[in-house]
Amino acid sequence: MIICIDVGNTNIKYAIYDKTTLKISFRVATDLKKTSDEYGSQLVNMLKVMEIRRGEITGGIMSSVVPSLDYTIDKMCSLYLGISLLHIEPGLKSGLNIRCDDAREVGADRIVNCVSAIVKYGGNIPLIVIDFGTATTFNIISADNEFIGGVISPGIKGSLDSLVNGTAKLPRVEIEAPKSIIAKNTVTNMQAGIVFGFAGLVEYIVTRIKKELKASEVRTIATGGFSEIISREVSCIDVVDKLLTLEGLRYLYYLNRPETGTQSEGNKQ
Repeated sequence: MIICIDVGNTNIKYAIYDKTTLKISFRVATDLKKTSDEYGSQLVNMLKVMEIRRGEITGGIMSSVVPSLDYTIDKMCSLYLGISLLHIEPGLKSGLNIRCDDAREVGADRIVNCVSAIVKYGGNIPLIVIDFGTATTFNIISADNEFIGGVISPGIKGSLDSLVNGTAKLPRVEIEAPKSIIAKNTVTNMQAGIVFGFAGLVEYIVTRIKKELKASEVRTIATGGFSEIISREVSCIDVVDKLLTLEGLRYLYYLNRPETGTQSEGNKQ
């Protein structure tokens, strides 16, 4: 078995795979103050719940956009699993050609999402990969499977936090779509603005991207915590895949460590 770890600004997501079979996935809050032992105890407890022995995990891979936590997670895996993690970084084989001003500026999570989208949904047509995370990112892949650029916009939760923290009387609300955009109270007014506002943002950006691509067919894939909520309000999203990043990490692990499993296992969906 292998462990795949996606370290984000808000959450750390874990997945345990037995070759191509997902055994368990869960998330914990990203906390810069936590030690490797604290993260390790959380991981060990989850493995016990799922009756997975630590010795069964023989390898792992990590994507991180929080560099200050890289050592902590590395040490946790070394101490509690006895493994050394692969990192999504320059030099790791991904098969993705990045056509940007500086490839080193492209976040590890964006690279993983693009690779995963190509493997799972590619087929000589351009792809748009939207990740609704701490930031909302739009990643564009050409029909030749090249990352040709993207868009970064504010995240949904961060926008709501900014609204609540910057006002004296607006309450914190659940992020969900109200029944009508013509809202009748403060809570539904805010929900309408957040959900329908971001739906409009997504529709407009995707429309502009498709116009610039000038392709007869474009496939749009969404992932991230709020992908299902927004996808229900727009017509431009073709697929919602909540496991896109973790599946991409699994693929990249087998691509770079073929001795732990055949290449066909890494590619198999």
